Amino acid sequence: MSNINVEICSYITEEWLLPWIKEGKSQSSFAIKHNIDESTVRKIKGRNEYRIPVETLNRICEAKGIKLSEFFKLAGL
Repeated sequence: MSNINVEICSYITEEWLLPWIKEGKSQSSFAIKHNIDESTVRKIKGRNEYRIPVETLNRICEAKGIKLSEFFKLAGL
């Protein structure tokens, strides 16, 4: 059985956070743009499993202009 939290955080990190950083933007600016704390960004990309709250995922999705259902389709979940 797969770990949904790991898959969600991996998708956010690989598809949204790392490209953001590669554009020369900061982790802090990602947090501000997506209405979350910078410490949450560190948890999402961290090595330890982070149980991302639905509210946090929803804030990120709202900032991206997508619904939660769309996120799960994009992430293949």
